[in-house]
Amino acid sequence: MMLRAKTPVWFAACLALLALILGYATLETQFADLSGHWWQAIVAPDDEQIRQIVMHYTFVPRLLVAMLGGAALALAGCLMQQVLRNPLASPATLGVTSGAQLALVIATLWAPSWMLAGKEWIALLGGIVATLLVFALSWKRRLAPMVVVLSGMVVSLYFSAINSALLLFHQESLSGLFIWGSGALSQDNWDDTRFLILRLAIVVVLALLLLRPLSLLDLEEDGARSLGISLRKLRFAGLGLGVFMTACVVSAIGLIGFIGLAAPAIARLSGARTLPQRLVWSMIVGALLLLVTDLAVQQLAPFTASLLPTGAMTAALGAPLLLWLLPRLKVGGTRPTPITGLTLPREARPQRRLWILAGLTIVACVLALVVGFRLDAHAKVPSLAGLDDLALIADWRLPRVATAAAAGLMLALAGTLLQRMTGNPMASPEVLGISAGVAIGVIALMLLPLGIAPLSGSVMGFSGAVVALLVLIVCNRRSGFAPERLLLTGIAISSLLDAMRAIVLASEDPRAQQLLSWLGGSTYYASLTSTAWIVVIALVLTLLTLPLQRWLTLLPLGAPTAKALGVDVDRSRLLLLALVALLTVAATLVIGPLSFIGLMAPHMARLMGFHGARHQLIGAGLLGMLVMVTADWLGRNLFFPYQLPAGLIAALIGGVYFMWGLRRL
Repeated sequence: MMLRAKTPVWFAACLALLALILGYATLETQFADLSGHWWQAIVAPDDEQIRQIVMHYTFVPRLLVAMLGGAALALAGCLMQQVLRNPLASPATLGVTSGAQLALVIATLWAPSWMLAGKEWIALLGGIVATLLVFALSWKRRLAPMVVVLSGMVVSLYFSAINSALLLFHQESLSGLFIWGSGALSQDNWDDTRFLILRLAIVVVLALLLLRPLSLLDLEEDGARSLGISLRKLRFAGLGLGVFMTACVVSAIGLIGFIGLAAPAIARLSGARTLPQRLVWSMIVGALLLLVTDLAVQQLAPFTASLLPTGAMTAALGAPLLLWLLPRLKVGGTRPTPITGLTLPREARPQRRLWILAGLTIVACVLALVVGFRLDAHAKVPSLAGLDDLALIADWRLPRVATAAAAGLMLALAGTLLQRMTGNPMASPEVLGISAGVAIGVIALMLLPLGIAPLSGSVMGFSGAVVALLVLIVCNRRSGFAPERLLLTGIAISSLLDAMRAIVLASEDPRAQQLLSWLGGSTYYASLTSTAWIVVIALVLTLLTLPLQRWLTLLPLGAPTAKALGVDVDRSRLLLLALVALLTVAATLVIGPLSFIGLMAPHMARLMGFHGARHQLIGAGLLGMLVMVTADWLGRNLFFPYQLPAGLIAALIGGVYFMWGLRRL
């Protein structure tokens, strides 16, 4: 009810009151010995009182940095939403923050001297690259809101995959950077405060100069042009300010998620109608949101092994907020439709092509088993396994190849079921957040003080998948499972996984390396026993899927038509979703949540002419096996003796495919 008020004053007042309560509690917890001298420590600490100096240089600048960072991100988000006329645009959803982080990672590894010129300029370069890539993917659809958000999502996921790959290779060099990159606001001086306040002041002044022309963007484009506004220049100026402000925040305090999306949305829903009102109230709400979150994190510190990163906590809080905002925000514009121009003519003899594809899959499996590399005088040379190496093949290569093939098969089947059931060409377990739900369940098992039984990982993973499916159903039932709503719900669920992953990495838990490897989609821990189980499960679930071809043929025609032809739509959808959950859980537990196979394989099957439900299922399953086995072989041998997870290689391949598909929308 509060957000329906005519002014954001009440919401901001409640946040400010909460901040005062948490701030007082934090002072009582951390600096109770200075009670009565707090103001002196804040303004002019006694040089002989070490506790006053600590408070002056740690607690106070941290509060100011939280408020400045929140206000800066809210300003950037408000500018991006105004320029793109998209209520879901923000530094996080447009991939700007991921691009800025990737640029800082690359500079840290290979050009550390560049950091002396200013981290904000390196982060700015990464943010600009990400923004230009999003524009390139969505320009053909005239920056339609849904296509822009989808482009930002895939760019962010792709850059995150590259970041994960670099972290696996350079964990010791980058572990501190990634902890900082999770949004740690800890301070030991006033440098970040001065850095942010100066740049925020400059951007605010420039935004005020652009206020009148930016306000005209509330009109239709033709109306704005008739008033002499150069929309292209104005958009580049507004986005440039937003990207620069985001880069400054990322370079100073790391990644802070959802403030740039939540603050402008709350301001708009609270009654801020004009652009000047939205800018002012967005900055106030953003500053208070990040301040409250950071103070809450400090209150939780005594109950955790290490201080939680504030950026990860904002993502964890922002995901439910995004789910709540979706029904209330008007998401207009062109929505993603089946990719035209990509479907080949229907194959007259699909069985022949299926046999060819099966042969290629078998050849790939055999090559993955017998072809590899070995070290010879500190150099890698190709190696062909012979009869003497059967033990090597059986103990090391066979489990990994079979696990990759089984996981690829199940993810491909799950993606095909989802795409045919929802009529959404961008649906897949990875994109809709079902794989992330499995991962959240597994990570929760590690973080929570629960008893660990042999099947507890599977139970928690299945529970996470079921919860993700329930969230998808509850949030999208009233909209008729519209593709754009489904995809944005998946973004919110996946953001929870990103938050939990950041918390685990920041905790320095000894299990974090193994978890990171699993999250990247590694088959490294596969054994003959686990492989036998996963292959049997894959075969059983495949046999359960193939007889459902009638449902998969009729459901894409629409609910009324399917009902008229005798299909119980609700029952069929429920059973198909349960099967999707089982397939996703089984695959994700052994290969991790990052792969894109569920998105790629159904499309690739259509490209090969497999349009019938049964033929598409078999073709997609074979393609999923082929891609995952190939990705696993590349991960094992591309940088031998170092290894990359198969899921990470598949994600890099899948990200390129997804961007190509969006470009053709």
